[in-house]
Amino acid sequence: MLTKSLSLITIVALLLCLCPMPYGYYTLVRLLTAVTFCIMAYQCYGAGRKELCIACVVVAILFQPLVKIYLGRVMRNIVDVAAAIFLGVLLWLNRSSKGEEES
Repeated sequence: MLTKSLSLITIVALLLCLCPMPYGYYTLVRLLTAVTFCIMAYQCYGAGRKELCIACVVVAILFQPLVKIYLGRVMRNIVDVAAAIFLGVLLWLNRSSKGEEES
């Protein structure tokens, strides 16, 4: 439940990056996204989904706020939307796999 809430907040925050915001907001979103994808990587690893785990780690590294990777405004917007979509897909996969376990 906490992961679902955190993921939904992260998706909304990533999509809000398309609007002009103060610089501190983007730094906060980078930290939030990195933490969210680290948690998702841990869950994917525990579920035996190694490929998704690696993808989550790559996204977490891309968004980590310590060593900034400069992409430019347009490319960063594309990456933000792609990360939001990927996170939505991860949520959907987790929901569908939990539904199969309950059946």
